[in-house]
Amino acid sequence: MTSTRIDPRAVLHPGAKLGVNVSIGPHAIVEEDVVVGDGTVIAGNAYIANGARIGKECRIHHGAVIANAPQDLKYANEPTTCELGDRTTVREYATLHRGTHETGRTVIGDDCFFMAYSHIAHDCRVGSRVIMANCAALAGHVHVEDFVIIGGLTPIHQFVRLGRHAMVGGGTAIGKDVPPFSLIGNRPAVWEGLNSIGLRRRGFSPEVLDALDRAYLLVYRSGLNTTQALERIRADQQLMSVVEVRIVVDFIASSKRGIVPAPRMRH
Repeated sequence: MTSTRIDPRAVLHPGAKLGVNVSIGPHAIVEEDVVVGDGTVIAGNAYIANGARIGKECRIHHGAVIANAPQDLKYANEPTTCELGDRTTVREYATLHRGTHETGRTVIGDDCFFMAYSHIAHDCRVGSRVIMANCAALAGHVHVEDFVIIGGLTPIHQFVRLGRHAMVGGGTAIGKDVPPFSLIGNRPAVWEGLNSIGLRRRGFSPEVLDALDRAYLLVYRSGLNTTQALERIRADQQLMSVVEVRIVVDFIASSKRGIVPAPRMRH
């Protein structure tokens, strides 16, 4: 037995496409160019704007806004989308905006958790199993890879990339790329080591953690510049045999903004 439950006080455009077992609460607004997957729950007072593509079994909480127009002066009301994967939770008053003509899409993966008042701007790419705490905010064109955690009250500058399995501490403004598997904190933001606790919880072996430690020692603690450090890592066949080390090398080598720096040594 399947059913879709729409509160009579909701405003639902007849052109919206709803899956089965969808629930829409009182005073929610769902516009015409919207697709909602099976089993998704949209709470009261949520606003689901044109261009929303919401996956299966998502949870959209009270007052959240999905696919509103970008906060970009160049945006001219062209049709674009904001796409959420399956089982993603959007808490109260979080705002996820659709893309602009530059890419046409804001894209978010599966199993993400966006806490109250968090913000994802236009043209962002957010991977799966990403967590953003309260009031964390992505500017336009930010790329967040899988399993990233961003602490509360954390602003991320436009075009920044955050590598997979990284963790950014609360209130840490990020203006440069965050290397994969890293722990970032302080003000201004600095590299504070591996995200060791998170990596162990996710099943990374001691051997992989040791290889990552050795690679990042060359990047951040050897006195070499970034180019020299990458050359040293590439010359080490044992290090380069580890997939995660190759991921780090590729990420840093392709960075256009540069990576978050090491902390300054105190004398």
